[in-house]
Amino acid sequence: MAKRRVVITGIGAITPVGHNVAETWENLLQGKSGIGMITHFDTTGLPVRIAAEIKNFNPEEHFDHKEVKKLDLYTQYSMIAAREAVKDSGFTTTDFDPTRAGVITGAGIGGILTLEEEAVNCHVKGPRRISPFFIPKMIGNIAAAHISIEHNLKGINFNVMSACASANHALGTALRSIQYGDADIIVSGGAEAAVSPLAVGGFSAMRALSTRNDDPETASRPFDAERDGFVMSEGAAFLVLEELEHALARGAKIYAELAGYGATGDAYHITAPAEGGEGSSRAMLMAMKDAGMQPTDIDYINAHGTSTPLNDKGETQSIKTTFGDYAYQVKVNSTKAMVGHMLGAAAAIEAIVCTKTIETGLIHPTVNLINRDPNCDLNYTPNTAIEFTVNAALSNSLGFGGHNSAIIIKRYQ
Repeated sequence: MAKRRVVITGIGAITPVGHNVAETWENLLQGKSGIGMITHFDTTGLPVRIAAEIKNFNPEEHFDHKEVKKLDLYTQYSMIAAREAVKDSGFTTTDFDPTRAGVITGAGIGGILTLEEEAVNCHVKGPRRISPFFIPKMIGNIAAAHISIEHNLKGINFNVMSACASANHALGTALRSIQYGDADIIVSGGAEAAVSPLAVGGFSAMRALSTRNDDPETASRPFDAERDGFVMSEGAAFLVLEELEHALARGAKIYAELAGYGATGDAYHITAPAEGGEGSSRAMLMAMKDAGMQPTDIDYINAHGTSTPLNDKGETQSIKTTFGDYAYQVKVNSTKAMVGHMLGAAAAIEAIVCTKTIETGLIHPTVNLINRDPNCDLNYTPNTAIEFTVNAALSNSLGFGGHNSAIIIKRYQ
Protein backbone atom coordinates (compact mmCIF):
# COMPACT_ATOMS: atom_id res chain seq x y z
CA MET A 1 0.00 0.00 0.00
CA ALA A 2 1.10 3.58 -0.61
CA LYS A 3 2.23 5.46 2.46
CA ARG A 4 -0.26 8.05 3.63
CA ARG A 5 0.97 11.61 4.14
CA VAL A 6 1.26 12.93 7.70
CA VAL A 7 0.96 16.57 8.67
CA ILE A 8 1.41 18.59 11.85
CA THR A 9 -1.80 20.29 12.95
CA GLY A 10 -1.08 21.26 16.56
CA ILE A 11 1.89 22.12 18.78
CA GLY A 12 2.32 22.65 22.51
CA ALA A 13 5.23 23.14 24.90
CA ILE A 14 6.39 24.12 28.35
CA THR A 15 10.11 24.90 28.48
CA PRO A 16 12.70 26.79 30.54
CA VAL A 17 12.14 29.82 28.29
CA GLY A 18 8.34 29.74 28.06
CA HIS A 19 5.13 28.21 29.36
CA ASN A 20 3.76 27.80 25.84
CA VAL A 21 4.97 27.67 22.23
CA ALA A 22 4.57 31.39 21.50
CA GLU A 23 6.58 32.49 24.53
CA THR A 24 9.22 29.81 23.95
CA TRP A 25 9.64 30.70 20.29
CA GLU A 26 9.94 34.43 20.92
CA ASN A 27 12.60 33.93 23.59
CA LEU A 28 14.54 31.53 21.38
CA LEU A 29 14.61 34.10 18.59
CA GLN A 30 15.92 36.67 21.05
CA GLY A 31 18.63 34.30 22.23
CA LYS A 32 17.33 34.30 25.79
CA SER A 33 18.81 31.63 28.05
CA GLY A 34 16.67 29.60 30.43
CA ILE A 35 19.66 28.36 32.44
CA GLY A 36 20.29 29.46 36.02
CA MET A 37 21.09 28.23 39.51
CA ILE A 38 19.17 25.16 40.63
CA THR A 39 16.26 26.05 42.92
CA HIS A 40 14.47 22.68 43.04
CA PHE A 41 16.79 21.26 45.72
CA ASP A 42 19.85 21.98 47.83
CA THR A 43 22.94 21.44 45.65
CA THR A 44 25.42 21.42 48.56
CA GLY A 45 28.11 18.84 47.85
CA LEU A 46 27.42 18.63 44.12
CA PRO A 47 29.97 19.88 41.56
CA VAL A 48 27.08 21.10 39.37
CA ARG A 49 24.67 23.72 40.71
CA ILE A 50 23.06 24.90 37.47
CA ALA A 51 20.19 23.69 35.31
CA ALA A 52 17.45 24.94 33.01
CA GLU A 53 14.32 24.82 35.18
CA ILE A 54 10.72 25.74 34.35
CA LYS A 55 10.25 29.20 35.85
CA ASN A 56 7.33 30.28 38.07
CA PHE A 57 5.52 26.98 37.72
CA ASN A 58 2.44 26.44 39.89
CA PRO A 59 0.82 23.06 39.22
CA GLU A 60 -2.43 24.14 40.84
CA GLU A 61 -2.97 26.56 37.96
CA HIS A 62 -3.39 23.44 35.81
CA PHE A 63 -4.65 20.68 38.13
CA ASP A 64 -6.72 20.53 41.26
CA HIS A 65 -4.95 19.88 44.55
CA LYS A 66 -5.87 16.19 44.72
CA GLU A 67 -4.65 15.60 41.16
CA VAL A 68 -1.29 17.20 41.85
CA LYS A 69 -0.58 14.59 44.54
CA LYS A 70 -1.15 11.78 42.03
CA LEU A 71 0.96 13.18 39.18
CA ASP A 72 4.74 13.22 38.94
CA LEU A 73 6.09 16.51 37.61
CA TYR A 74 7.05 14.67 34.41
CA THR A 75 3.39 13.80 33.86
CA GLN A 76 2.21 17.30 34.72
CA TYR A 77 4.48 18.82 32.10
CA SER A 78 3.33 16.22 29.57
CA MET A 79 -0.34 16.92 30.09
CA ILE A 80 0.11 20.69 29.93
CA ALA A 81 2.01 20.57 26.63
CA ALA A 82 -0.39 18.01 25.16
CA ARG A 83 -3.39 20.18 26.13
CA GLU A 84 -1.91 23.12 24.24
CA ALA A 85 -1.21 20.95 21.19
CA VAL A 86 -4.71 19.47 21.15
CA LYS A 87 -6.31 22.89 21.60
CA ASP A 88 -4.10 24.33 18.87
CA SER A 89 -5.11 21.53 16.50
CA GLY A 90 -8.78 22.37 17.00
CA PHE A 91 -10.00 18.79 16.91
CA THR A 92 -13.10 17.95 18.90
CA THR A 93 -14.87 14.74 19.84
CA THR A 94 -16.94 14.92 16.65
CA ASP A 95 -13.88 15.26 14.40
CA PHE A 96 -12.38 11.81 14.86
CA ASP A 97 -12.94 8.18 15.68
CA PRO A 98 -11.43 7.72 19.18
CA THR A 99 -10.33 4.20 18.31
CA ARG A 100 -8.16 5.63 15.53
CA ALA A 101 -6.57 8.35 17.64
CA GLY A 102 -3.63 7.62 19.90
CA VAL A 103 -0.71 8.79 21.99
CA ILE A 104 2.99 7.97 21.70
CA THR A 105 5.24 9.66 24.23
CA GLY A 106 8.99 9.73 24.68
CA ALA A 107 10.90 9.90 27.97
CA GLY A 108 14.50 9.26 28.82
CA ILE A 109 13.94 8.80 32.55
CA GLY A 110 10.28 9.36 33.51
CA GLY A 111 9.11 9.85 37.09
CA ILE A 112 12.44 10.00 38.87
CA LEU A 113 11.24 12.62 41.39
CA THR A 114 8.62 10.18 42.65
CA LEU A 115 11.16 7.36 42.69
CA GLU A 116 13.57 9.38 44.82
CA GLU A 117 10.85 10.51 47.20
CA GLU A 118 9.47 7.02 47.77
CA ALA A 119 12.94 5.46 48.07
CA VAL A 120 13.65 7.85 50.95
CA ASN A 121 10.21 7.10 52.42
CA CYS A 122 10.90 3.38 52.32
CA HIS A 123 14.35 3.73 53.85
CA VAL A 124 13.38 6.16 56.63
CA LYS A 125 9.82 5.10 57.51
CA GLY A 126 9.72 1.53 56.26
CA PRO A 127 8.00 -0.21 53.33
CA ARG A 128 4.55 0.11 54.87
CA ARG A 129 4.76 3.87 54.31
CA ILE A 130 5.23 3.63 50.55
CA SER A 131 2.47 5.54 48.78
CA PRO A 132 -0.14 3.51 46.90
CA PHE A 133 0.34 6.06 44.10
CA PHE A 134 4.07 5.29 43.82
CA ILE A 135 4.01 2.95 40.83
CA PRO A 136 1.35 4.75 38.75
CA LYS A 137 3.12 8.06 39.40
CA MET A 138 6.60 6.82 38.54
CA ILE A 139 6.33 4.56 35.49
CA GLY A 140 7.44 6.15 32.23
CA ASN A 141 4.31 5.24 30.26
CA ILE A 142 1.92 6.98 32.64
CA ALA A 143 2.00 10.32 30.81
CA ALA A 144 0.71 8.60 27.67
CA ALA A 145 -2.06 7.06 29.75
CA HIS A 146 -3.16 10.37 31.27
CA ILE A 147 -3.14 12.16 27.89
CA SER A 148 -5.18 9.33 26.41
CA ILE A 149 -7.75 9.42 29.22
CA GLU A 150 -8.09 13.20 29.21
CA HIS A 151 -8.67 13.46 25.45
CA ASN A 152 -10.50 10.15 24.85
CA LEU A 153 -7.81 8.75 22.57
CA LYS A 154 -8.43 5.01 22.43
CA GLY A 155 -6.03 3.94 19.70
CA ILE A 156 -2.31 3.15 19.80
CA ASN A 157 -0.87 4.15 23.17
CA PHE A 158 2.60 3.66 24.64
CA ASN A 159 5.89 5.25 25.65
CA VAL A 160 9.29 5.07 23.94
CA MET A 161 12.39 5.15 26.12
CA SER A 162 15.71 5.56 24.29
CA ALA A 163 17.52 8.21 26.35
CA CYS A 164 17.86 11.53 24.53
CA ALA A 165 16.58 10.11 21.24
CA SER A 166 13.24 9.16 22.82
CA ALA A 167 10.99 11.88 21.40
CA ASN A 168 12.32 11.48 17.86
CA HIS A 169 11.70 7.75 18.09
CA ALA A 170 8.19 8.51 19.40
CA LEU A 171 7.50 10.92 16.53
CA GLY A 172 8.95 8.52 13.98
CA THR A 173 6.87 5.63 15.32
CA ALA A 174 3.78 7.84 15.22
CA LEU A 175 4.60 8.78 11.63
CA ARG A 176 4.82 5.11 10.64
CA SER A 177 1.60 4.25 12.48
CA ILE A 178 -0.35 6.87 10.55
CA GLN A 179 1.40 6.23 7.24
CA TYR A 180 0.43 2.59 7.29
CA GLY A 181 -3.14 3.06 8.45
CA ASP A 182 -3.03 2.13 12.13
CA ALA A 183 -4.27 5.58 13.21
CA ASP A 184 -5.54 8.88 11.82
CA ILE A 185 -4.38 11.17 14.65
CA ILE A 186 -1.57 10.70 17.17
CA VAL A 187 -0.52 13.10 19.90
CA SER A 188 3.22 12.56 20.14
CA GLY A 189 6.23 14.18 21.77
CA GLY A 190 8.30 13.94 24.90
CA ALA A 191 8.67 15.11 28.48
CA GLU A 192 11.17 15.08 31.30
CA ALA A 193 11.42 16.34 34.89
CA ALA A 194 14.79 15.09 36.09
CA VAL A 195 16.36 18.13 37.74
CA SER A 196 16.72 16.13 40.94
CA PRO A 197 19.56 15.25 43.34
CA LEU A 198 19.91 11.72 42.03
CA ALA A 199 19.79 12.59 38.31
CA VAL A 200 22.03 15.65 38.53
CA GLY A 201 24.36 13.74 40.83
CA GLY A 202 24.46 10.79 38.44
CA PHE A 203 25.24 12.85 35.36
CA SER A 204 27.80 14.80 37.40
CA ALA A 205 29.50 11.57 38.46
CA MET A 206 30.04 10.62 34.83
CA ARG A 207 31.34 14.13 34.09
CA ALA A 208 28.74 14.78 31.42
CA LEU A 209 27.54 18.15 32.78
CA SER A 210 28.95 21.65 32.50
CA THR A 211 30.45 22.92 35.74
CA ARG A 212 30.29 26.56 34.69
CA ASN A 213 28.44 27.43 37.91
CA ASP A 214 29.78 31.00 37.96
CA ASP A 215 28.11 31.89 34.65
CA PRO A 216 25.03 29.71 34.06
CA GLU A 217 23.68 31.56 31.02
CA THR A 218 26.82 30.79 29.02
CA ALA A 219 27.28 27.24 30.31
CA SER A 220 25.64 25.60 27.30
CA ARG A 221 27.84 26.51 24.36
CA PRO A 222 27.44 24.02 21.51
CA PHE A 223 30.33 23.90 19.03
CA ASP A 224 32.40 26.36 21.06
CA ALA A 225 36.02 25.42 21.85
CA GLU A 226 35.42 25.99 25.58
CA ARG A 227 32.33 23.78 25.95
CA ASP A 228 32.60 21.47 28.93
CA GLY A 229 29.36 19.48 29.06
CA PHE A 230 25.60 19.74 28.71
CA VAL A 231 23.17 21.47 31.05
CA MET A 232 20.29 19.50 32.59
CA SER A 233 16.85 20.75 31.65
CA GLU A 234 13.17 19.88 32.02
CA GLY A 235 9.85 20.42 30.27
CA ALA A 236 7.66 18.90 27.58
CA ALA A 237 6.65 19.36 23.96
CA PHE A 238 3.93 17.64 21.95
CA LEU A 239 2.71 17.70 18.37
CA VAL A 240 -0.57 16.56 16.87
CA LEU A 241 0.23 14.41 13.86
CA GLU A 242 -2.59 13.73 11.47
CA GLU A 243 -3.21 11.93 8.21
CA LEU A 244 -3.44 14.56 5.49
CA GLU A 245 -6.92 13.78 4.14
CA HIS A 246 -8.28 13.55 7.68
CA ALA A 247 -6.87 16.99 8.45
CA LEU A 248 -8.22 18.49 5.23
CA ALA A 249 -11.67 17.00 5.82
CA ARG A 250 -12.04 18.85 9.11
CA GLY A 251 -10.48 22.08 7.83
CA ALA A 252 -7.46 21.88 10.13
CA LYS A 253 -4.61 24.34 10.03
CA ILE A 254 -1.54 22.58 8.65
CA TYR A 255 1.83 23.77 9.95
CA ALA A 256 4.07 21.42 7.97
CA GLU A 257 4.49 17.83 6.87
CA LEU A 258 6.40 15.18 8.81
CA ALA A 259 8.01 13.47 5.85
CA GLY A 260 10.85 11.20 6.93
CA TYR A 261 12.35 9.19 9.77
CA GLY A 262 15.57 7.28 10.27
CA ALA A 263 16.88 5.34 13.28
CA THR A 264 20.15 3.46 13.77
CA GLY A 265 22.39 2.03 16.47
CA ASP A 266 26.12 2.58 16.87
CA ALA A 267 26.89 -0.82 18.46
CA TYR A 268 29.97 0.96 19.79
CA HIS A 269 29.91 2.37 23.35
CA ILE A 270 27.41 3.03 26.16
CA THR A 271 28.01 6.80 26.24
CA ALA A 272 30.41 7.87 23.46
CA PRO A 273 29.25 8.26 19.84
CA ALA A 274 30.77 6.09 17.14
CA GLU A 275 33.90 7.44 15.48
CA GLY A 276 33.07 10.20 13.03
CA GLY A 277 29.36 10.06 13.84
CA GLU A 278 28.90 7.08 11.53
CA GLY A 279 25.60 5.96 13.09
CA SER A 280 24.13 9.44 13.04
CA SER A 281 25.03 9.81 9.38
CA ARG A 282 23.19 6.60 8.51
CA ALA A 283 20.10 7.83 10.40
CA MET A 284 20.08 11.09 8.42
CA LEU A 285 20.45 9.24 5.13
CA MET A 286 17.62 6.88 6.10
CA ALA A 287 15.35 9.83 6.93
CA MET A 288 16.08 11.46 3.58
CA LYS A 289 15.47 8.23 1.69
CA ASP A 290 12.20 7.78 3.58
CA ALA A 291 11.15 11.31 2.59
CA GLY A 292 12.23 10.84 -1.03
CA MET A 293 14.79 13.64 -0.69
CA GLN A 294 18.42 14.29 -1.52
CA PRO A 295 20.92 16.04 0.79
CA THR A 296 20.65 19.22 -1.31
CA ASP A 297 16.91 19.35 -0.54
CA ILE A 298 17.63 20.06 3.16
CA ASP A 299 17.87 23.77 4.01
CA TYR A 300 18.36 23.59 7.77
CA ILE A 301 19.48 21.15 10.46
CA ASN A 302 18.48 21.39 14.10
CA ALA A 303 21.50 19.66 15.57
CA HIS A 304 21.60 17.46 18.64
CA GLY A 305 24.22 20.04 19.68
CA THR A 306 24.63 19.10 23.33
CA SER A 307 27.72 21.22 24.19
CA THR A 308 29.77 18.14 25.08
CA PRO A 309 33.25 17.75 23.60
CA LEU A 310 32.53 14.40 21.93
CA ASN A 311 29.03 15.04 20.61
CA ASP A 312 29.59 18.35 18.85
CA LYS A 313 32.76 17.21 17.10
CA GLY A 314 31.23 13.87 16.11
CA GLU A 315 27.94 15.37 14.96
CA THR A 316 29.75 17.95 12.84
CA GLN A 317 31.69 15.16 11.17
CA SER A 318 28.51 13.15 10.62
CA ILE A 319 26.89 16.12 8.86
CA LYS A 320 29.95 16.51 6.63
CA THR A 321 29.91 12.79 5.85
CA THR A 322 26.22 12.93 4.99
CA PHE A 323 26.10 16.17 3.04
CA GLY A 324 29.60 16.44 1.56
CA ASP A 325 30.56 19.93 0.38
CA TYR A 326 26.90 20.99 0.68
CA ALA A 327 27.27 20.74 4.48
CA TYR A 328 28.81 24.22 4.44
CA GLN A 329 25.69 25.68 2.81
CA VAL A 330 23.14 24.16 5.19
CA LYS A 331 22.07 26.36 8.11
CA VAL A 332 22.57 24.61 11.46
CA ASN A 333 21.67 25.56 15.04
CA SER A 334 21.31 24.10 18.52
CA THR A 335 18.23 24.82 20.62
CA LYS A 336 20.06 23.39 23.65
CA ALA A 337 22.26 26.49 23.78
CA MET A 338 19.30 28.25 25.43
CA VAL A 339 16.99 25.59 26.87
CA GLY A 340 19.67 23.13 27.95
CA HIS A 341 19.21 19.42 27.38
CA MET A 342 15.62 18.34 27.99
CA LEU A 343 16.68 14.67 27.65
CA GLY A 344 13.65 12.66 26.50
CA ALA A 345 11.81 15.87 25.58
CA ALA A 346 14.69 17.41 23.60
CA ALA A 347 13.74 16.05 20.18
CA ALA A 348 10.12 17.13 20.63
CA ILE A 349 10.87 20.79 21.32
CA GLU A 350 13.37 20.68 18.46
CA ALA A 351 10.68 19.31 16.14
CA ILE A 352 8.50 22.26 17.11
CA VAL A 353 11.44 24.59 16.44
CA CYS A 354 11.76 23.09 12.95
CA THR A 355 8.04 23.59 12.41
CA LYS A 356 8.15 27.23 13.54
CA THR A 357 11.25 27.86 11.45
CA ILE A 358 9.42 26.70 8.33
CA GLU A 359 6.33 28.72 9.28
CA THR A 360 8.12 31.99 10.09
CA GLY A 361 11.23 31.98 7.89
CA LEU A 362 13.36 32.67 10.96
CA ILE A 363 16.22 30.56 12.34
CA HIS A 364 17.01 31.08 16.00
CA PRO A 365 20.65 31.58 17.01
CA THR A 366 23.12 29.23 18.62
CA VAL A 367 24.14 31.49 21.49
CA ASN A 368 27.47 31.44 23.35
CA LEU A 369 29.38 30.46 20.21
CA ILE A 370 32.30 32.84 20.79
CA ASN A 371 35.48 30.81 20.31
CA ARG A 372 34.74 28.33 17.55
CA ASP A 373 36.20 24.84 17.82
CA PRO A 374 38.33 24.30 14.67
CA ASN A 375 36.73 20.85 14.37
CA CYS A 376 33.28 22.48 14.27
CA ASP A 377 33.39 24.61 11.15
CA LEU A 378 29.83 24.62 9.80
CA ASN A 379 27.33 27.49 9.75
CA TYR A 380 25.76 27.19 13.21
CA THR A 381 23.84 30.51 13.03
CA PRO A 382 25.97 32.04 15.80
CA ASN A 383 24.48 34.41 18.37
CA THR A 384 21.89 36.21 16.20
CA ALA A 385 18.67 34.99 14.59
CA ILE A 386 18.49 35.20 10.80
CA GLU A 387 15.78 35.36 8.17
CA PHE A 388 15.97 32.40 5.83
CA THR A 389 13.36 30.51 3.84
CA VAL A 390 13.34 26.90 4.93
CA ASN A 391 11.42 24.35 2.90
CA ALA A 392 12.87 21.26 4.54
CA ALA A 393 14.39 20.81 7.98
CA LEU A 394 16.21 17.84 9.49
CA SER A 395 16.39 17.28 13.25
CA ASN A 396 18.98 15.01 14.87
CA SER A 397 18.67 13.40 18.30
CA LEU A 398 21.18 10.96 19.73
CA GLY A 399 21.03 8.98 22.97
CA PHE A 400 23.40 7.23 25.37
CA GLY A 401 23.79 3.65 24.25
CA GLY A 402 24.32 4.64 20.62
CA HIS A 403 20.70 5.42 19.72
CA ASN A 404 20.56 7.70 16.66
CA SER A 405 17.44 9.27 15.21
CA ALA A 406 16.61 11.82 12.55
CA ILE A 407 13.33 13.24 11.33
CA ILE A 408 12.53 15.48 8.36
CA ILE A 409 9.85 18.17 8.49
CA LYS A 410 9.03 19.98 5.27
CA ARG A 411 6.78 22.75 4.04
CA TYR A 412 3.31 21.43 3.27
CA GLN A 413 2.40 21.62 -0.41
